[in-house]
Amino acid sequence: MIVDGIRKMKILFTGGSSFTGSWFIKALSAAGHEVVAVFTGSGPEDYPPDTTRGQRVGQLLDCCRPRFGHCFGDESFLKLIREQGDLSLLCHHAADVTNYKSPDFDVHGAVARNTLNLPWVLEALGEVGCRRIVLTGSVFEGHEGRGHEGIHFSPYGLSKSITAEIFAYYCSRSGQRLGKFVIPNPFGPYEELRFTRHLVGSWFTGTVPTVGSPDYIRDNIHVSLLALAYGRFVETLPDEGGFSRINPSGYAESQGAFARRFAAEMDRRLDCDCRVELAKQSDFSEPLERVNIDQLDPEDYGWSQSTAWDELADYYLAQ
Repeated sequence: MIVDGIRKMKILFTGGSSFTGSWFIKALSAAGHEVVAVFTGSGPEDYPPDTTRGQRVGQLLDCCRPRFGHCFGDESFLKLIREQGDLSLLCHHAADVTNYKSPDFDVHGAVARNTLNLPWVLEALGEVGCRRIVLTGSVFEGHEGRGHEGIHFSPYGLSKSITAEIFAYYCSRSGQRLGKFVIPNPFGPYEELRFTRHLVGSWFTGTVPTVGSPDYIRDNIHVSLLALAYGRFVETLPDEGGFSRINPSGYAESQGAFARRFAAEMDRRLDCDCRVELAKQSDFSEPLERVNIDQLDPEDYGWSQSTAWDELADYYLAQ
């Protein structure tokens, strides 16, 4: 069905309990698409409402068709595909992220879980008319974005890259379209305790946070804008076999510059002193630069930067 020039789709989505996954599902649902969201937990009770992940899942229950107790590629997942009837698209956002920051991250195990029974998954999708797959990638993969020099950022980045290569091979063999949506560093409401939440947590306790790596050039992006870009990418993915990619970029700048940007925006909106201190960086064990290359035009997506900052501040004030 086509409404306002956009075909309304039935989408099978994995990884919806994650920070970005929950935002992507909400964006797809708001655009009028039917989203069948797969969760590995046995039911909503496995996602306690007093946790950030539980809050994300709770928000999704009314805007998607949740299906609990499935892992990508297992027998129940294959059965679920065949039970759905006409599927327009698979969005495989789920990935093994256990200890993803560790140098001992299990690359082989992660790849195996990310691609479990992939040929049979694609076969089942083909049986119900699904010819398009969107895989989530990471700017920390080798050969993605700018600043990689062909080197993977981490074992986790390596696992994502190998996963993408396996998907590309089998989608090409089956004649199905593969789209790769490469994520930089998203931030926004309902994220885990990462850089921006650390800053706000410090301000709320009356302390001035120190940015230890201000010289690293990274690509931070409002998750609400990223979600709109994801929806557009999904909606415009061609039907015929082949490969498509987008590397959406937000604030591609030093972490010190971004911290000051974030502090300035929050200082106008939070009832506390939002200052940051920048340390003199001496440890450069990570790549100096790792950013995406496709700069998004907010106006093209009807997205308001000031509204996004307002919503983020309101979220923190409500915690």
